[in-house]
Amino acid sequence: MSAGLFGLLDDVAAIAKLAAASVDDVGAAAGRATTKAAGVVVDDTAVTPQYVHGLAADRELPIVKRIAFGSIRNKLVFIIPVALLLSQFLPDALPIILMIGGTYLAFEGAEKVWERFSHHDDHVGDLPSPSVEVGPEAEKKMIAGAVRTDLILSAEIMVIALDEVIDEGFWARLAILVVVAFVITIAVYGVVALIVKMDDAGLLLTQRQSSFAQRFGHGLVSAMPRLLAVISLVGTVAMLWVGGHILLVNVHEVGWWDAPYELVHDLEHKVEEATGALGSALAWTTNTAISAVIGLVVGAVVVVVMHLLPRRGAGH
Repeated sequence: MSAGLFGLLDDVAAIAKLAAASVDDVGAAAGRATTKAAGVVVDDTAVTPQYVHGLAADRELPIVKRIAFGSIRNKLVFIIPVALLLSQFLPDALPIILMIGGTYLAFEGAEKVWERFSHHDDHVGDLPSPSVEVGPEAEKKMIAGAVRTDLILSAEIMVIALDEVIDEGFWARLAILVVVAFVITIAVYGVVALIVKMDDAGLLLTQRQSSFAQRFGHGLVSAMPRLLAVISLVGTVAMLWVGGHILLVNVHEVGWWDAPYELVHDLEHKVEEATGALGSALAWTTNTAISAVIGLVVGAVVVVVMHLLPRRGAGH
């Protein structure tokens, strides 16, 4: 009987080790997938604070919370089931979907570059004025708009993450995507909550008696616009890089055009061999820079098609 008990304990221990290894594998794969989707994550973090910046302080966090719940619903109810079904039954469609998403990312990044240099922003009208109080209906409409925007960004994030773990089994893919969904949502909206409350914390500090606290508080308040600008800039560069890289890799994967991928791949090897200890980092930087340029070129073409040509035609 004791031998049977020890045998059972051995089996339980083996199962526990297997489960732990599976959890480790899921965690590692989720980490890789989350990193791959970094460009869209940064953009998501840059976009959301604009929906609540300038509203009444007591409404900021509740609105961020409701947008976050809408985001996780988007991922779990709509995006993950569709993505898993496609990967299971139409895996050949995934590179096409990725290229569509990559083109959209490149377009978004190039559009932001164009807006920066033309001093024009087409999206201002979609956001509430900083000095305007909004009622329940307007707040509900604003949250719905933010959740719709999140649906696009979240779809891109989850498809990029899925591509990173496409060789895993169905249940492993499901577990990894669920982990990615929660990690990214918590990370994005946790950072958003910190950003939107930063100026409130600064205002509180300015009311302290300590001169150091007052200076620090004024610094936080004045840093808010600069922080949003930096996040927006990083998000723009990241979108161009990720969008360009997706296009570069997947055009090669589907066999449409191998030359760009092979050229970049060869250049990476040459840079790595020629630069010694810094070879890997410089090779990655080379790939990233070229991917960003590809994203900018493709995005600029789409911007011209979507914005400039219709306006020129309307002028005639």
